[in-house]
Amino acid sequence: MPSVREALVLNAPLSLALGGLLIGGAFGAVVFKTNYCAMGSLSDIHNFADYRRFRAWLLAAATALLGAQLLELTGIVALEKSMYLAPTLNWAGHAAGGVLFGIGMVFAGGCPSRNLARAGAGDLRSLITLMVLGLTSYVAIGGLLGPLRARFEATTAISLPLPSQGLGYLLSTIVPAPVTILNLCATAALVGAMLSYCLMDAKFRASRLHVFSGLAVGLCVIAGWALSGLAFDEFAARPSPPVSLTYVRPAGDALEWLQRFTADPIPSFGVASVFGALIGAFAAAKAMGRFRLAGFADTGDMIRNLSGAALMGIGGVLALGCTVGQAITGVSTLALGSLLTFAAIVVGGFWGLRLLERTLLDAN
Repeated sequence: MPSVREALVLNAPLSLALGGLLIGGAFGAVVFKTNYCAMGSLSDIHNFADYRRFRAWLLAAATALLGAQLLELTGIVALEKSMYLAPTLNWAGHAAGGVLFGIGMVFAGGCPSRNLARAGAGDLRSLITLMVLGLTSYVAIGGLLGPLRARFEATTAISLPLPSQGLGYLLSTIVPAPVTILNLCATAALVGAMLSYCLMDAKFRASRLHVFSGLAVGLCVIAGWALSGLAFDEFAARPSPPVSLTYVRPAGDALEWLQRFTADPIPSFGVASVFGALIGAFAAAKAMGRFRLAGFADTGDMIRNLSGAALMGIGGVLALGCTVGQAITGVSTLALGSLLTFAAIVVGGFWGLRLLERTLLDAN
């Protein structure tokens, strides 16, 4: 392992770019081939009382959580250096941003990862949706809405008297035990609860496709943590903190990279994973004979998709992630904010489904 780490550290930018491309490619292929979709899972529950895709989402989170904690335990990745475990809890941003994101993904026909899979398969609606998502995420980060977002976060954020917002540190305030042990206990409890919920359903257990999709998505997130953890060099001039799959800010970063390629030709892990997801979905669609060009059905369809993209861009920045970036990657770090965002996205998704129904009824 030391030799692998040394090789990755010596060529960190290129390693992260190539790794992001490969991991993103696997992720895009899995999402397209298995029809994995967080928004679709809520729609299945709302319309058909079918919980299989939602259980696949939880299985992905449980898999990523177990894998990420094992990687940290073995010294492969230092999760505390990731953005998720900051000692400041932006509770209002996680809650409000998660709800906005959940509503937006319904109107956009899926979260960023699902739109990446569709765009790779020829859906031009999803490609434009991703472009609007990336643009609005940058507007919320440092553009027109940046000062307002920053003021909102500064007003509502809570500075914790702890080194991290991880569950282990939070539990250490009431349980006199080492943080490492408390992290393992929290991991065992959460993974056990999620796996029990997933596997208690006979229909889910019998569906190899849904089980595979959850495991595969979780493994992609684990692979991202392993790669970025091994390539991390805290003594570098510009250290790249450990990261894994997330698709809100990277969508904006990808647009910027296309415009600034000559200034910085090697893309970041996030940007490479965006292009990787598109390529992976394209390969899967072609192999399955399902590559088709498609556009907006009408003006109403365009307005719904683009407004949903804008809500996802703004909400995702407020919540620091999406259905993958927070609900799977973030949850795998045991960050309290990620768990809050996951819950808020689910609430926003169900609200969005009801709102979309009323919108479509009024339009007719």
